[in-house]
Amino acid sequence: MSDSSTEQPAPYGSGPAAASAPPTRRVRTHHLREMKQRGEKFTMLTAYEQYAAQTFDEAGIDVLLVGDSASNNVYGNETSLPVTVDELIPLTRAVSRSARRALVVADLPFGSYQASPEQAYLTGVRFMKEAGAHAVKLEGGLPMVPQVRKLTEGGIPVMAHIGFTPQSEHALGGYRVQGRGAAADRVVEEAQALESAGAFAVVMEMVPGDVAGEVTKSVGIPTIGIGAGVDCDGQVLVWQDAFGLRTGRMAKFVKQYADVHGVLLEAAREYAADVKAQTFPGPEHTF
Repeated sequence: MSDSSTEQPAPYGSGPAAASAPPTRRVRTHHLREMKQRGEKFTMLTAYEQYAAQTFDEAGIDVLLVGDSASNNVYGNETSLPVTVDELIPLTRAVSRSARRALVVADLPFGSYQASPEQAYLTGVRFMKEAGAHAVKLEGGLPMVPQVRKLTEGGIPVMAHIGFTPQSEHALGGYRVQGRGAAADRVVEEAQALESAGAFAVVMEMVPGDVAGEVTKSVGIPTIGIGAGVDCDGQVLVWQDAFGLRTGRMAKFVKQYADVHGVLLEAAREYAADVKAQTFPGPEHTF
């Protein structure tokens, strides 16, 4: 029998122990690359506040994204476009304070990085210094290569995002699959250019599965899919969609794992009924 004091921790994502008892050592960008090299999949979910971050971290989710999707999942906007840097920084701070293991990535919101590499760098610095983010994410392909290079050269890890880019929904003509037909080669070219500029990973959204698979094979950095098929190295979903807090029509790529809305609705109704019936608070709840 070996001495347990000399045993080394298992690699991230390896074996059943990883699922039942996630290590508390922080996931870093190079761990994601190592998982890709080993052929292991990793997970990413959005998080915007303390308790979701703690819960997903405890579950072993590898990456938490404080997405600009907070615009329509926290602040009540119809799209991701209105959310600001000042609105996202407190949310990112809450998540980074609450996650002990997961890599915390902050979205750079629309208008905060497109103007120039210098603008992108100054925005990225705010998320790193004021919010405790471990990395930032920005949308766009070839036009964003200078921004990615500036950020990474300045010490800010960058996750890229290509395919359908929600911040460009008006320019793209709405929510449409990207990379079909002749446009497939451009998706591959963009991923390779972003890797060369220093991105540590690339999200592909609403890209045909075969094209996403080709991208995954053509780059050394991990790919993360959302509506991009099974061949990506990791997968990401907005948690309110995946776990049923949001109701209504869902995108084709969303699988719902729970009905959180239904649970909360029933609990709130039961609480209201108890108060009206004067069964709460009872003697056990009274000093």
